[in-house]
Amino acid sequence: MQALDALERAVERRREADRDEDELATRIQALGADRSRLADELDVSLVKSRKLERANHEIAEKLDHAIDSIREVLGSAAGAAQNGEDHSDHSELVAALAEDIDDDDEQEDGEE
Repeated sequence: MQALDALERAVERRREADRDEDELATRIQALGADRSRLADELDVSLVKSRKLERANHEIAEKLDHAIDSIREVLGSAAGAAQNGEDHSDHSELVAALAEDIDDDDEQEDGEE
């Protein structure tokens, strides 16, 4: 009788071990699926990040070009206003803006 009880306990332990193995296999499979999903999401995020970086760089270049163009126009108009030439009804505004740009340039030079 003891041998039969021992055999039943051994069989029960084996069944538990099998259930544990099945649960572990299920968990490993779920982790693999999660890993794949996360890798895909990461790839998509990297592509978006690169696109945003490119767009940011392009916008920064365009803004730099626009700022340079505005400075050039204001510089020409301010020079004309200082020489007494009145090519615009807004010569005072142009001179004030040019002065403001000069002040900004001095501040930027000081920060570097």
